[in-house]
This record gives sequence, structure tokens and C-alpha cells, in this order.
Amino acid sequence: MSDQIQIRQLHSIDDPAIIAALAEVLVDCVDGGASVSFMSPFSAERAQAFWRNLSADIAAGERILLVAQDADSTILGTVQVVLSQPENQPHRADVAKLLVHRKARRSGTGEALMAAAERAAAQAGKTLLVLDTATGGDAERLYRRRDWQVSGTIPDYAMWPDGRKCATTIFYKYI
Repeated sequence: MSDQIQIRQLHSIDDPAIIAALAEVLVDCVDGGASVSFMSPFSAERAQAFWRNLSADIAAGERILLVAQDADSTILGTVQVVLSQPENQPHRADVAKLLVHRKARRSGTGEALMAAAERAAAQAGKTLLVLDTATGGDAERLYRRRDWQVSGTIPDYAMWPDGRKCATTIFYKYI
């Protein structure tokens, strides 16, 4: 399936259909148990509000939003590169919210999104990327395969959507 995945950068997210599609991916991830900042139950309305709240940052170029789409242009996943950093960290960006719909997992979608995020960050002049993820999950394995380095693990840092605490692993990568 990975040969059919197209990665596209969105420069705005004011289209209601795009917001709904992004919300569907986010809700699916939370419903599937992903620790991505939200608790269950998580509604489509809350997910749409999350995306609308990012609109200004994306339009201002402070955040890169990449989406993975199939041959029918259905959004299968997304990732963000947060470019806006404190003035003493202009060389750094955060990778955030790598989200892949459960129907597209293990298809190369996450790999394609991460490769595109790394390229986009480099094109924006960044040389160091950082991210955090729930320890022991599929995303952690992906980052290790892509040569991200572990900085450390923090126990009980976040929660799964059902309220159980989980450890978080902090990664970095020079690009």
C-alpha cells in the first residue's frame, strides 16, 4: 500500500471536509487507545475544534501539517512539525501528533509521514528534531527504525485515553 500513499503539506485547514477528515483520524486513534493528549470519550466535535485551533499556526507557517492520503484522496494519517520555538532554539523543531488511522497501520503510512516530516524540517532550516511518545508502542518502534535516539523515559508522564498512566520516551534526531 505504501506505493499508493501520497504525502501532502496543508497550508490551511479552513475547509470543513478537511477538518472532518482530520478529526476522523484523531478520533480513531483515541478510540484505539493512543495516548495523544485526549481522554475517552472523545467526540468528533472536540476533534474538529482541536484542528480549527491549529489553523492560525499552520497559516502563519509556525507549524507544518502533513497528511498521508490514499489513491482516493482519503486522509489516512497526519503529522506536525512545530517550527515556532524560543529564540534560543531556532535550530530545533518538535514533531507532534503522528496519527495513523487504524485501517492504514502497518502499511508504511507512518514511515512515509515521518520521512516527509524530517525533510520538511530540514527544508525549514532545522537541524535537530525532538518528540515524545508512549513507551513501548508501535510509534516507538518506528522512531527507533528511523534512527531516532532515546534521550530518556519518564514514568507516569501521561495517560492512556482510559485513564491509566503510561511512561513516555523522549527522542531526538539530528537531520
